Amino acid sequence: MKINTVKLKEGAKLPFKATEGSAGADLFACIDGSLTVKPGEIRFVPTGIAMEIPEGYGGFMFPRSSLACKYGISFPNCVGVIDSDYRGEISAVIINQGKSDYTVNPGDRVAQMVIMPVENAEYVFADELSETERGKGGFGSTGKN
Repeated sequence: MKINTVKLKEGAKLPFKATEGSAGADLFACIDGSLTVKPGEIRFVPTGIAMEIPEGYGGFMFPRSSLACKYGISFPNCVGVIDSDYRGEISAVIINQGKSDYTVNPGDRVAQMVIMPVENAEYVFADELSETERGKGGFGSTGKN
């Protein structure tokens, strides 16, 4: 599958898979200078690109594991969703959950994008739902072990 990608800013980089088996393609910071993110702070990091994600698919942005485990850098909403009809600049929304300032530099890898199929579900009201073994059991209802 080819994803048409437009370079919106000088210095923008094409998403890149680090290995042949990588599920996600790295997205790069396209910023004019360094950006410091203080502990607890949420910041937008532009990538300088826009994508044409095919209908029936979505782009799902995930935090980079290495940034999360080494520095506490993650996404406040866990996963960013890029809809197939969105044509604007893609930005990563990051949060510093660590204890020290974190600096994003131009060209740093800040997120990863996975393109996945999306079912176009139709939601309808019903009088009742089918029975299951779990039923209405919520958080923790299946046990810890």
